[in-house]
Amino acid sequence: MFSVKQEFNYSAEHECLIVGVFDKPNKFEGVLARADEQFDGQLTELVKSGDISSKKKAVAKIHTFGKIGAKRLIAVGLGKEKEYSFELLREALGRAFKEVKSSKLQEAAVYLDSFTSEKVDALDAAHAVSEAFALATYKFEDYKQKSNEPEKEIENIVVYSDAADEEDVKASLTVGYAYGKGTNSARTLVNLPGNMLTATDMANYASELAWRYGMEVEILDKEDMLKLGMGALLAVNQGSAEPPKMIVLKYQGKEEWKDVIGLVGKGITFDTGGYSIKPKDGIVGMKTDMGGAAAVLGAMEVIGELKPEQNVVAVIPSTDNMISGTALKPDDVITSMSGKTIEVLNTDAEGRLALADAVTYAKHHGADYLVDVATLTGGVIVALGEETTGALTNNEEWFEQVLEASNEAGEPIWRLPLFEKDKERIRNSKIADLNNSPGRAGHAIMGGGFVGEFAEGTPWVHLDIAGTATTTKNHDLGPAGATGVMVRTLALLVERFESK
Repeated sequence: MFSVKQEFNYSAEHECLIVGVFDKPNKFEGVLARADEQFDGQLTELVKSGDISSKKKAVAKIHTFGKIGAKRLIAVGLGKEKEYSFELLREALGRAFKEVKSSKLQEAAVYLDSFTSEKVDALDAAHAVSEAFALATYKFEDYKQKSNEPEKEIENIVVYSDAADEEDVKASLTVGYAYGKGTNSARTLVNLPGNMLTATDMANYASELAWRYGMEVEILDKEDMLKLGMGALLAVNQGSAEPPKMIVLKYQGKEEWKDVIGLVGKGITFDTGGYSIKPKDGIVGMKTDMGGAAAVLGAMEVIGELKPEQNVVAVIPSTDNMISGTALKPDDVITSMSGKTIEVLNTDAEGRLALADAVTYAKHHGADYLVDVATLTGGVIVALGEETTGALTNNEEWFEQVLEASNEAGEPIWRLPLFEKDKERIRNSKIADLNNSPGRAGHAIMGGGFVGEFAEGTPWVHLDIAGTATTTKNHDLGPAGATGVMVRTLALLVERFESK
């Protein structure tokens, strides 16, 4: 897919050449200045006329008419250098690769040095190139009838750089591409219809992932859960014809099984709300209620590709939430694996029940640090909108590591408060240890705080991706639909982890 060359040759033949254009008052510099000479100064004229723009993320496609070996020049606006950032570069390159794909080109060259600055070096730029390419060109293979004509895909990208070692550039391209592909895998899982991704299907997917990367895998069936007392996950599954699965993947990057990071993802493959049934408009799209599980599986794919020297256990409780004569009812009392009893006031608050047993089981497998990811509450959308993931924590230092990873990934999170008064509301039941739905006020805090009751003293961060797991609009780094949010944050968290 990617190849690296250090000496750029203007006569080299390519379907297109992608270059960055900074907003500078003077004339072109570097490769663009030399290209302008090849064009007899016509590139300067195109800038003056506005056909090539240095504005942030502006993309212009110019036919070269044989002036250089590349048939087309794709100029990418980067704005002013003082305002330049890795995130801006990644989005700008996303637009460029979308232009390449829409032009049905199968090959492209990138002059990497034209995208570097004091803030973004050549290796960062290489990472951005491969990650943006993977993300921006993603397409979900839908179920429409297809024409016999195969769709053209970008098959080869040549990266030119004089500023960095060839092997280092190759390594950065490999890392960026792994992050992009892992995110795309999560997107595909979330986009799948519920009848094509049952708990069994998800377990099979996880098993294949584990086999591919040499990870340890454990799949608990209903009988196993009964023996272990996983009454919370089993309660959610009571109304379903599909058997539940507790999915566990273990990646050991250290000699000893210590400093273990537990990644817990909500895997509700379809959520009707149970007897607290969702309205007809709200129930559409509930195939995406396993976005947390998809994020964890995508992160485990990245981890499998890059093999960091860390220990990770991934735990995914998976079932659908259906209605039948055996389904969980409001007012029922259930017993979780931890032994804590739960009064069920809302069967549509099922994700936190499944996560309760999963968090307990992650601790059973030695997790010293926990992150749970879930499309948990509509309340987080009311609070933070659809661009920001909500977070809760019981440990400042652990949260800072998660926050740093999310900032680097370009997946913003915002911490919500969790005070003792909030915990008292979750524990307010006359007949059980906890209740699963203390009311609408502070809904996102109540949902995440409930999960925190099972983390207990283990450092824990909760990420509510109900607003960020999907988008209704095409964007610079992908199409409408699943976003694959938190794959890169979780993978970066593991890669950058520092034990305290």
